[in-house]
Amino acid sequence: MSEYAFVGPFIFTWVIIPILIFLARICDVSLGTMRILAIGRGNKLVAPLLGFFELLIWLLAIRQIMQNLTNVLYYIVYSGGFAAGTYVGMYIEEKMAVGVRSIRIITRKDASRLIECLRETNHGVTVLSAEGATGDVRVIYTVVNRGDINSVIKTINKFNPNAFYTIEDVRSAREGVFPTGTFFSVRTYLDLLRIRRKGK
Repeated sequence: MSEYAFVGPFIFTWVIIPILIFLARICDVSLGTMRILAIGRGNKLVAPLLGFFELLIWLLAIRQIMQNLTNVLYYIVYSGGFAAGTYVGMYIEEKMAVGVRSIRIITRKDASRLIECLRETNHGVTVLSAEGATGDVRVIYTVVNRGDINSVIKTINKFNPNAFYTIEDVRSAREGVFPTGTFFSVRTYLDLLRIRRKGK
């Protein structure tokens, strides 16, 4: 059966194929973004699997481009799909909120209320006394689920609004204290990232 059996050649060439190329690029670039994130977290199972489907979809899209090198519209939708796929991949990754992050807080102000509040919400907190450029400071370390970062930042701004803090990705973790009762438990996060507990 001809590929034009249900639609005319004009619609097929100038509407259907460009839409399919655009959608294919969104899919493969989104997968590519997720794959890079999985590589950064050392996920040896998910990253190759995402790479397989990413390249498979890319080959389907580039095949249409190579067969229609004179069609400028295909170049436009191909590039547009790449841009949209980058955004979609980042959006999906953000919504998944998978993983754990390390937050380091440095403050000159008395941090007792901040530390107390973090511990009351079952966040593991390590506190050190240190000397900064302008005097004595307190250094607070805590490792949190990625989905809890915004609430922790709000707590910091509430009790120590002038505190300096950094947030870093955590590739692996062992033991620790985390909030309970969330939709995604700590075990779920660690399983998704294949962060295995190391034996002694």
